[in-house]
Amino acid sequence: MGARHEGREAALRMLYQADLSGDATEAVLRAYLDGELSDTPPEGPGRRFAEHLFRGVRHRRDELDTMIRQGSAHWRLERMAAVDRNVLRLALFELLDEAETPAAVILDEAVELAKIYGGEESGAFVNGVLDGIRRRLASGEIRRGA
Repeated sequence: MGARHEGREAALRMLYQADLSGDATEAVLRAYLDGELSDTPPEGPGRRFAEHLFRGVRHRRDELDTMIRQGSAHWRLERMAAVDRNVLRLALFELLDEAETPAAVILDEAVELAKIYGGEESGAFVNGVLDGIRRRLASGEIRRGA
């Protein structure tokens, strides 16, 4: 497993914990990375990437949630499975802020995480929402880092 995949997986676990507990502070980040919430926290580049993703999603959560609402017709954010909601937040943050990572890689990773941690339909749901938003990014309707 590569460092970036490891970082994404750790960030998803932290975001999920923060979402369920209602505590999206540094305390969740520290508890996870210090091994209190995980037996195998990432190290080195994976750890740095996980921290970057967690903090970035936390910082831009309102913006990300607005985009998810716009891109998920007939689904209220609050009714989505917590895993799906956080996979979407994570991937959208990357699409907006990680211009050097190809969108196809971000979508593939998000779908993979949704399949592993989500329900039976999570992969298809995440793919559909993200692909729609990706197309809006590509057309210029939404700008990276805006």
